[in-house]
Amino acid sequence: MITFSVSRPLKRAPTHPGELMREQLEEHLGLTVADAASRLGISRQSLHAALSGRSAVTAEMALRFSQLTKGAPELLLRMQVAHDLWHARQRIGAKLERIKAAA
Repeated sequence: MITFSVSRPLKRAPTHPGELMREQLEEHLGLTVADAASRLGISRQSLHAALSGRSAVTAEMALRFSQLTKGAPELLLRMQVAHDLWHARQRIGAKLERIKAAA
C-alpha cells in the first residue's frame, strides 16, 4: 500500500468520508440514499447523517459501505480519523501547546 505524508499542516479541514461515499453512490452507482440504506441494512437517516458529515463514519458503516461498493473500509476510516484529528486540533490546539512532554 502506498502512503503519502503531508509535510506541512493542512489549512483546510480534511474531507469527511461521507463526501466520498455520496459521490460513489450518486455518480458511480446511481443509487438513492433510500435504496443504498436498504441494501446496507441501516436507516435512511443514519446513512444521510454520514453522507452529510453530521455523523462519523464508524467501522461498521465503513464495512457495510465497502461491501456495497467493493471498496476498502480502511480508506473511509483513515479519512474519518484525519477529519476528527484536524477538528480536535482546531478546538484544543492552544491547550496542547501548554502540555509538557513527560519524557
